[in-house]
Amino acid sequence: MAATTPPTTSSYSITMRLHTTPDNSHIGTVATAISEAGGIVTAIDIAESRHDRVTLDVTCSARNSDHSHQLVEAVNALEGVAVHKVSDRTFLLHLGGKIEVSSKVALRTRDDLSMAYTPGVGRVSKALAENPEDVPRLTIKGNSVAVVTDGSAVLGLGNIGPGAALPVMEGKAALFKRFADIDAWPICLATQDTDEIVKAVEMIAPGFGGINLEDISAPRCFEIEARLREKLDIPVFHDDQHGTAIVVLAALTNALRVVDKKLETVKVVVSGAGAAGTAIVGLLLAAGVSDIVVSDKVGCLVGDDETLPPAQLDLARRTNPRKVRGTLQDALVGADVFIGVSAPNILKAEWIPAMGRDPVVFALANPDPEIDPNVAGQYAKVVASGRSDYPNQINNVLAFPGVFRGLLDARATEVTQEALLRAAEAIALVVSDEELNPSFIIPSVFDPAVPKAVAAAIAGEEHTKI
Repeated sequence: MAATTPPTTSSYSITMRLHTTPDNSHIGTVATAISEAGGIVTAIDIAESRHDRVTLDVTCSARNSDHSHQLVEAVNALEGVAVHKVSDRTFLLHLGGKIEVSSKVALRTRDDLSMAYTPGVGRVSKALAENPEDVPRLTIKGNSVAVVTDGSAVLGLGNIGPGAALPVMEGKAALFKRFADIDAWPICLATQDTDEIVKAVEMIAPGFGGINLEDISAPRCFEIEARLREKLDIPVFHDDQHGTAIVVLAALTNALRVVDKKLETVKVVVSGAGAAGTAIVGLLLAAGVSDIVVSDKVGCLVGDDETLPPAQLDLARRTNPRKVRGTLQDALVGADVFIGVSAPNILKAEWIPAMGRDPVVFALANPDPEIDPNVAGQYAKVVASGRSDYPNQINNVLAFPGVFRGLLDARATEVTQEALLRAAEAIALVVSDEELNPSFIIPSVFDPAVPKAVAAAIAGEEHTKI
């Protein structure tokens, strides 16, 4: 079955500045042309009116870049209307970056300067030299996180480098502030050497209360995280792994409530053996799922296949108890759950009916999922994706702000599997029995209860090791 036409989205929102003849009918004509071309008009403003010309600013949403060009061409073809300028609103939003540093204290007088800086600051520094345990309390360290990347696996864009990764890390920092009031700093490293990354993070760690590794390709990300956790006395959290795993487990917990199945008895197929897939499998196993088959480019991973790379072989040995061999299609026969963190359009609609009763499909590849969610919804009982323009978005922002809020509040030195399980349970429980349905298995990222619940779950113990 062919995929449906993708919806319009604010990610491809443009504003056209139009010059028109002074005729009131042009506003309706422009709106109609955009609508007939598949766009959605969100605003029309008169920027200037003269006796011989009217200037209109028309804002509309498109499906993608090509579609936005089509909308411009449709408007430009109208008689009496000329497109003067087109602004991409997403690029405008990024001009000058998305975050800034601001002072928390007033600096209005000499007294203010004397306390915030020299000579008063010297007293604080001397006290911290004598009592290093007070650094988190008397500095920004107690509320700061480094968002570290090498630009090797950015979103669905691949290895685009540290400079191109910076807007993503800025966005991550903005999310930390918005959802958990944490000051996060984008750290984009100009190296993809594992030893150099570990050393760089180790050297900057004194200024931070936690390290959020981001968009570092597998399998290097596994070693980097492990080595940093061993070296540092602050929590190290690879969001692409553990943030994704937390939200997937939370969503799956509620999806199984919908279809009346238990974690301990379902058969799960995970497509993708990278960072996210590996972490998802690890957390599902810890949560009690016992029958997981992992499928990758080579097909189903089996523990007796010594030709697999080390990371995949380790994953294979922890999964696939029934020794299922073959392709993704073979693995899906009789399965209850499909979780995709792999590549676009690899799950065929006709394979879903061969799954078990009331199948659950999580197609999480971004921006293009393993199967169109609308198509999957014709066969599966519950469908989730990584996109915000479909129901049940699996979004890491549900996890990482609350996770780090809890870690920082508890002055934690590390994060464990038990903490991740508690975080997943907290997110799942935000959705009440009254709210739960096939199109609502996970709370909104804007639900203020989510970061509070996650932080409380993470910081629920008084020990320094959570």
